[in-house]
Amino acid sequence: METPTAFIDRNTPALLGRLKRLVGIPTVNPPGENYEVVTGYLTRELTKVGLSARRYTIPSAVLRKALPAEQHAFPRYNVVAKLKVPGARKTIHFNAHYDVVPVSGTWRHGDPFSGAIERGVIYGRGTADMKGSMASLLTALDALQSTGTAPKMNVEVSFTADEETDSYLGARWVVDEAPIRPDYAIVMEGGEGEEICCGHNGTLWMEVTVHGKAAHGSTPEKGVNALEKMAALVLDLEAYKKKIARTTFLTPEGVTMRPTINLGGVFAAGPGGKINTVPAQASFSIDRRVLAVEDHAKAERDLRAYLAAAARRTGSKITVSKVSENFSCFSKPTDPFFKAMAASVGRVRRKPTVFHVSTGFNDVHYFSHHLKIPTLGYGPGGLDIHAIDERAEVADLVSAAKIYADLLTTFEG
Repeated sequence: METPTAFIDRNTPALLGRLKRLVGIPTVNPPGENYEVVTGYLTRELTKVGLSARRYTIPSAVLRKALPAEQHAFPRYNVVAKLKVPGARKTIHFNAHYDVVPVSGTWRHGDPFSGAIERGVIYGRGTADMKGSMASLLTALDALQSTGTAPKMNVEVSFTADEETDSYLGARWVVDEAPIRPDYAIVMEGGEGEEICCGHNGTLWMEVTVHGKAAHGSTPEKGVNALEKMAALVLDLEAYKKKIARTTFLTPEGVTMRPTINLGGVFAAGPGGKINTVPAQASFSIDRRVLAVEDHAKAERDLRAYLAAAARRTGSKITVSKVSENFSCFSKPTDPFFKAMAASVGRVRRKPTVFHVSTGFNDVHYFSHHLKIPTLGYGPGGLDIHAIDERAEVADLVSAAKIYADLLTTFEG
C-alpha cells in the first residue's frame, strides 16, 4: 500500500495545480475581491478530500458595522470543514487566511497572479502568504484519504477572510461564532523551515493628524505649517524609540526581542494642498509592535501620553486615533502538542527544530487567547512576502504537506 509520503511526492503536480488555481483568484484586501469565488473553490476541494465542508456568509448587518462604507459591496465568507475519525478523542484545527495584499511594480513573470513555476519556485501574490499552506494541507488530506490512512485525531479546517486587515470577520468570527471545538490548533504561518512559531508580536496602529493654519505661500509667517510641525514631532519620537527598546523578551530560541515603532507607513497632506499654500493639515501613521511580555493597554496609554507631551514640546496641535490592533501571544512550548510538531518537522526536514516568536502578527492569538488551547504556527513560508515577486519553494510546499500528514498520523493528543 502506498504511504502518504509517497503519495505526496507523486502528486506534487496536483499540489502546484491547487496553488496555481488559488493564486489565480486575486483575493486582494482591501477591498476584499473575489472572496465568493475562492471560498467556493476551497469548499469543493475540502469536500473532495473527504471532509464535510460549509461556507458561512457574514451577515450584511455585521459586515456594514465592521467595515468602511467603500467595502460594503464586498461580501465576506469563511469556510469550515470537519472530519470525524472513529475512536478519536481529540480534535486538531488547521487555519489559514485566503486574502492577500495589493500588488505593485513589475513582476518577473508579468502577471502577479500567474502562479508561474521556474526552477523549483512558484511565483505570485499569495504563494507564500498564505495560499501555499492551503495547497499543502489539501494535499496532505488528499494523501490520507487516497491511501486509506486514518488520522489519529478528528480534523477541523478553517479558511478565513481579512487577516491582512484585522481578522475581525475572519479568524475572530470563526473562533467566536462558528461551531468548532478544537483541542489543538495550527495557524499555518509564522513558522517555517526548522522554526515552529509559539507566539508573535502584537500591533497597535495609530494615525496622528497635525493641525496647522493655512496661509498664502508668499506670507508663511501668517500661517502655521502643519508639515513642519509634523517633522518636529517625528524627530521627537526618536527618544520614544530608545525608551521602549529598553524592554526586552528572550525567546525560546535565544533571540532578544524589543518593541519597535515604524512611522509614516502612510503619510499625507490635508485637503486644499497647493505649492503656494501653507499646509493646514498633515498626518502620519504609527505601527507600534507590542511584545508578548508587554501589557497591550499600557503600551497604548504610554504612546498616547508621549505623543501629547511631544506635541506640547513642539508647539503642535494634534489628534490621535487608533486604526486597529492585534494582540500578541506566547506559549511556552512544553505541551506534548509542541513536542509532537517538533518531531514531525524533524522527521521530514531531518534537521533540529527551534521554537520561534514571530515579529509579525498572525491569527495564533485568536485560538490561543479566545479558546485557550495549545496553538502553534507552521507553514511552507516563502520569500518577498508582501513584495514584488512573492514566491515559495516547491520543496518547502511538499515538506509542509508531509509534515501535516505526519502529525495527523502520529499524534493523538
